[in-house]
Amino acid sequence: MSEMGERAGMTGGAAARVFSGVKPTGHLTLGNYLGAVRRWVAVDQHQADALFCVVDLHALTVDHDPARVRRLSRQAATLLLAAGLDPELCTVFVQSHVDEHTRLAYLMECTASVGEMRRMVQFKEKAAREETAGVRLSLLTYPALMAADILAYGTDEVPVGEDQAQHVELTRDLAMRFNRRYGPVFVVPRATQPPVAARVMDLQDPRSKMGKGTVVRDGGAGVIHLLDEPDVVRRKVMRAVTDAGADVVYDREARPGVANLLDVLAACRGEVDPAGLAAEYGSYGALKRDVAEAVVELLRPVRERHAELAADPGYVDKVLRAGAGRARDRARPRVDAAYEAVGLLPAGV
Repeated sequence: MSEMGERAGMTGGAAARVFSGVKPTGHLTLGNYLGAVRRWVAVDQHQADALFCVVDLHALTVDHDPARVRRLSRQAATLLLAAGLDPELCTVFVQSHVDEHTRLAYLMECTASVGEMRRMVQFKEKAAREETAGVRLSLLTYPALMAADILAYGTDEVPVGEDQAQHVELTRDLAMRFNRRYGPVFVVPRATQPPVAARVMDLQDPRSKMGKGTVVRDGGAGVIHLLDEPDVVRRKVMRAVTDAGADVVYDREARPGVANLLDVLAACRGEVDPAGLAAEYGSYGALKRDVAEAVVELLRPVRERHAELAADPGYVDKVLRAGAGRARDRARPRVDAAYEAVGLLPAGV
């Protein structure tokens, strides 16, 4: 497929623009941190023109408690700052505070096909768990909003986990299709993934992703949340499901439980070869103890900084207001150009 428009709207020599977000449908987890947030802090905000967003509109695609969405949106924003995102280096904001996301989402719906929406794995999985009549239309069309989130900013790179790569591919397709039909408005983004622990698995079900929604299934025993107390973290890790046999071997297919623990340990230590760690252990117990302590120490500064920020909500509000203003200024020219390209009259005419 042609890469027409791959660099549309960019100037030569400009820093790569990165966009990513977190959905406030649950408390952020170790999987969110190791798979995404830590890279945002250590790499992306320093090497790119980076925007990080609490994508609260995406939380409305399923039945929800409004008060909980507000609470989790604030908590997510506070945790992103606590993890080390610096508003002097990057833009941190809330999706619903920038109208350009919903303005552009409609144009993406007009560019996409029903077949493309129905092929999205997450829609098929979530719809299968719902009564057909109760599935919200937004659950089908939300990849168009996700595409708008990315394309509004001329994004070059989207750091995502494996489960979101399909959505970035759809975004690329929509950008190229729009550019062919109406002219070179959008940059065609690419997905990027960290080399280690891109997908941390549930401690009780190591063939399933450790996700914010897992708490609904198992009461949270397999999920480590960023704000879990140290003793809670230790208990969850020590009760993690392992595998048949007693030797510590890295084998994702045959030994998913042990492989997941080794992945987590390698990520906590900043190592790139979880398989190499297996030789250091003669028992599951020793491995679990080291994993537990590594996770506790990894999350300690995040928890401490979160407590400080939570005590100063005015500061967080100020950061989000400023971030929304910067995001709006960046998105509006491109969204206005897209509106003009499809034939809509400029406002005031």
